[in-house]
Amino acid sequence: MASLVPDVLARSRSVAPPGWSRWLVPPAALAIHLAIGQAYAWSVFKPPLEDSLDLSGTASALPFQLAIVMLGLSAAFGGTLVERNGPRWAMCVSAVCFSSGFLISALGAATGAYWLVVLGYGFVGGIGLGIGYISPVSTLIKWFPDRPGMATGIAIMGFGGGALIASPWSSQLLSAFGTGTGGIARTFLVMGVVYALFMTLGVLLVRVPPEGWEPPGSRPGRPAASGALMTTAQVSARNALRTPQFWCLWVVLCMNVTAGIGILEKAAPMIRDFFSGTSTPVGVTAAAGFVSLLSLANMLGRFVWSSTSDLVGRKNIYRLYLGVGALLYLAIASLGDSSKPLFIVCAAVILSFYGGGFATVPAYLKDLFGTYQVGAIHGRLLTAWSTAGVLGPLIVNAVADARESAGHTGTDLYTTSFYIMISLLVVGFVANELVRPVHSRYHEPPAAPPGDGPGLAAARGTDTEGTPR
Repeated sequence: MASLVPDVLARSRSVAPPGWSRWLVPPAALAIHLAIGQAYAWSVFKPPLEDSLDLSGTASALPFQLAIVMLGLSAAFGGTLVERNGPRWAMCVSAVCFSSGFLISALGAATGAYWLVVLGYGFVGGIGLGIGYISPVSTLIKWFPDRPGMATGIAIMGFGGGALIASPWSSQLLSAFGTGTGGIARTFLVMGVVYALFMTLGVLLVRVPPEGWEPPGSRPGRPAASGALMTTAQVSARNALRTPQFWCLWVVLCMNVTAGIGILEKAAPMIRDFFSGTSTPVGVTAAAGFVSLLSLANMLGRFVWSSTSDLVGRKNIYRLYLGVGALLYLAIASLGDSSKPLFIVCAAVILSFYGGGFATVPAYLKDLFGTYQVGAIHGRLLTAWSTAGVLGPLIVNAVADARESAGHTGTDLYTTSFYIMISLLVVGFVANELVRPVHSRYHEPPAAPPGDGPGLAAARGTDTEGTPR
């Protein structure tokens, strides 16, 4: 039986049969991303953990922070394995790690051993986050070469929307089981089992296209779309790191995420502070509604903007994210406290750009580097997310704390950090303008067929990482 498991999960066993509908692949990806998107709902567990285990706010954030760090690291270092072994293997590893993280956390909560919660949810579950996040990307792009932005947008929309499901569900479970250590443990246990079953649907459903497959209506051997940055050549993950294009995109993603997460992380206290001195202050319930609105904008932006990028081009859509995003931050900093609708609309659009940036970047990578090892390249690029996940909240919180210590209140707590965000978005805008087609010296030799992936290259005795000619 032990020898059967790798065979069942092998790429060769998941090749789609004739007549297979490519529209079944996005639901398989959603089964993974809707589950791992639960990470955005970790804040639901913070208050009960703090009360039952006598933790500080900083300590209760450790599992989430470690999970995001592990997401970036596992995506970066596991990307090549994901490409080599295929999406079914990757989704299975993600499901096992993510659900096991909840089970380990349940044991930690039941025994009062908080380090087990950190280990389970943060370390083990974080590995599941990273592998799961990149697992469907390469497959979706190969199934939808004519609409890569739309395809990856559907899946990555699930990651943004996972919290919309997980947050009320977690609250209901805690209400039913209780908010003590026993109730938290049972909640973790139920979530671990249910997520394991739900993610298994994706594992069973996913398929890879057969060699030489072309989307309906396309001309064999020719790209389904054209553009100055689109290529029919292939670049390995190792070579991609040697190109200036990769590092320009790393800066673009890091700056866009830093700007978005700066609002997302302090959304509720921010809107209350902004209007605390006005005749219509914002209450706790309204602030919570604002957070839900931002989550919805984050989710919808992943699909809407990434799909739009198929029509206008990836470089143009990032001009929108970064250029218009900077102007929206300027509007909030200058006029935000004068109008609630203005503040809410600007913040929602910024968060839609934040989500859209995540969903569009795999298609941008495909345009520049081809499909050969795009999943591995995407994994390495996600280290920008890990960096931004620390940088964004650090900027906003540090500036707000310093301004509060100096006696400032209301909008004065955030104005400086907003101008910092504007500067970062300008840096990202310039990096996007510097993106050019990848030089041919980084291309794979013609002997490595497009879309085969590293597994087939290895079977032919070629170097799966490649070197510049």
